Amino acid sequence: MMGENLSIIPRGGRPQIGFRAFLAAVTLGVLAALPALLPGLTVSPAVALPLALDRVDRIRLAEAFRLADRLGDRIWKGWHKAPFAVLLVTPEAEYLVRHPNPPADYLALGEDPLLHAKVYAARRTHPLNILATFPINGVPTIVVGQAQNTEERSSSRWVIVLLHEHFHQLQYADPAYYEAVDALGLAGGDATGMWMLNYPFPYDAIAVKARFQAMARALSDAFGAIGTTDLGPRMTRYLEARDIFIAALSSDERRYFAFQTWQEGIAQYTQHRVAELAGRKYKPSPEFAALEDYVPLSEVAQKLRENLAGELPNLPLGDYRRTVFYYVGAAEGLLLDATRPGWHDRYFKQRLSLDGSLAATGYSRGSADAPAPRR
Repeated sequence: MMGENLSIIPRGGRPQIGFRAFLAAVTLGVLAALPALLPGLTVSPAVALPLALDRVDRIRLAEAFRLADRLGDRIWKGWHKAPFAVLLVTPEAEYLVRHPNPPADYLALGEDPLLHAKVYAARRTHPLNILATFPINGVPTIVVGQAQNTEERSSSRWVIVLLHEHFHQLQYADPAYYEAVDALGLAGGDATGMWMLNYPFPYDAIAVKARFQAMARALSDAFGAIGTTDLGPRMTRYLEARDIFIAALSSDERRYFAFQTWQEGIAQYTQHRVAELAGRKYKPSPEFAALEDYVPLSEVAQKLRENLAGELPNLPLGDYRRTVFYYVGAAEGLLLDATRPGWHDRYFKQRLSLDGSLAATGYSRGSADAPAPRR
């Protein structure tokens, strides 16, 4: 089972809180409320001078920025325009990097020559294992613990996951994003955004689980046929199974499914694509490759692909719950790459749903004349 990001669901037993709950705390200036939102959170005393980013942390951050600069726009056009602000959480302090509007109570540490950015510091107020993306002073910011304190552990995996979070920054930077999310009408009066985590989706309904299982197996079959002549008929069967699954949902539940696969699933897809492209086209810096926990990025990509292929056939809706949207959306994104390479142009125009992109592939229920798979 793949790990999950706190911006969507906690990793490894972390407290369940989404970026909107953090947003409410940050924008209202009630940081004192965070321990109540995050049980077990400890707040460090006032930061002590001198403060400085650890050498290894600087190398990791620099590599993430470098990787995004080299490959980002090859995956998503205009990705470089999204903010790449990061708040690194360490036991001693939190370090804010690449933030254009730092909070007034952050201490300026000056320009970092390796990061080519100004660094600011403040006392620690977040868990050491956090991995989330939420606005700080109006800027979508990745809030992340050091690699050794997160589920990612290795520097290579940590950097790739940071690009997953960076894609969330691109989503949230869309001027129409928040209005579109509100228009879904799924919040039910919840102003904190916790509905994104706690929406009463019918994970345990017998009929829904049965149809989801059939859909997941058809998705697995289509995914396994990428690059072969079997992709056409298998894609058609998948979309048929998908229609049958969606028919078991209410209109609100359909919108929630579409939103989660669009937002979280495609962020996971982006993580796959970054790792795969980096493994083939990117040469890590000598400093990054020399880190003790470095593994080739091609191995990170292979592990992600193996995990996706291994989980899809028996993806358990009742057990994995929201995590299934990661798998479904990631696989659909990779299938769209194979059948509709221009689908990225549609992604931000048809917000919060992949239905239009999937329909545009030409594979649909009863379609005997579906186009040949694109390579």
